[in-house]
Amino acid sequence: MESIRILVIDDEEAIGNVIKDYLEAQGYEVFWAKDGYYAIDMFRKVHPDLIILDLMLPGKSGFDVCRELRQDSDVPVIMLTAKADEIDRVLGLELGADDYVTKPFSLRELAARVRAVLRRVGKGVEDQRGVLRVGDITVDADGHQVTVSGREVALTPTEFSILLFLAERPGRVASRLQLVNASLGEAYVGYERSIDTHVSNLRKKIEDDPANPRRLQTVYGVGYKLVP
Repeated sequence: MESIRILVIDDEEAIGNVIKDYLEAQGYEVFWAKDGYYAIDMFRKVHPDLIILDLMLPGKSGFDVCRELRQDSDVPVIMLTAKADEIDRVLGLELGADDYVTKPFSLRELAARVRAVLRRVGKGVEDQRGVLRVGDITVDADGHQVTVSGREVALTPTEFSILLFLAERPGRVASRLQLVNASLGEAYVGYERSIDTHVSNLRKKIEDDPANPRRLQTVYGVGYKLVP
């Protein structure tokens, strides 16, 4: 089986080395970049399956790196952020990051987050929910694939989890809190508004006219639903 590649982006050598060593001991193939500029080049060379990204980088910040990655890639991103910087966590999630770990953190916690995100993209423990169809949308939970009118669309792990949750309950309204729990986990209760950004990005990929969605609809004051 091909090894899973992880790119660690952190300017602190001690942290970068210890994360690299620990994850390599878990069986991953790990690459390390010390700054944002080098990270983008390395990303294009090694094509990682997951990125661990420190937000506080010299030169090109972690926010800039995440924003640039999201322009043409759906690779899952786990942010490393200072414990007190709640606004940083919210902004990072809205930029398309899939999880965050606050510093200082334990290596066991980080590895658990890595495994959880990889499971969500179909690279960990296999999901057995099969293929779901809602109208012209097909969601393959096992293969982590989505097609709309026969056209395959690439989603971030969070977008995929949101769509999968809604596809399992076609026509039923899901609250923002439900979607947070389904896509990000209970640790993110309080970040419900970040779901709006993920839904907006999801609509750009599955709707013919994102400004007037007919598949992923808003139920004002309640949440969202997926309709045929």
